[in-house]
Amino acid sequence: MEDQQAPQSAEGEAKVITLCGSTKFEAEFAEVNQRLTMEGCVVISLGMFSLPDLPDYDRTADSSDLKGRLGRLHFQKIRMADEVYIVDPGGYVGESTRREIAYAESLGKPVRYLSRERLARAGDGPQE
Repeated sequence: MEDQQAPQSAEGEAKVITLCGSTKFEAEFAEVNQRLTMEGCVVISLGMFSLPDLPDYDRTADSSDLKGRLGRLHFQKIRMADEVYIVDPGGYVGESTRREIAYAESLGKPVRYLSRERLARAGDGPQE
């Protein structure tokens, strides 16, 4: 890898990429995180893939809006990124991810999709 040039931000530092997508794709998040890290990128991912089971915590009565706070935290992760990478196996993009994509685009952040890269790689196969 020392011969390869790592992807860089406009400032010449390692590119910072925030991952977005459904929490049901935990294995795919891990795979993408590992690949991008090995390419020399700084990867910001989800902090958790399910809400923790906390003793005496009633999600239905949570007046602090834990899900909303986590969503706002993820928007901050998007602001910190040079690029946003959508983990969307099979092209699945849920409502929360659509909001994150719209937010990233409103900030002028480039958005890449796992499903489109897989299609492009599949199209690079042997030609008849």
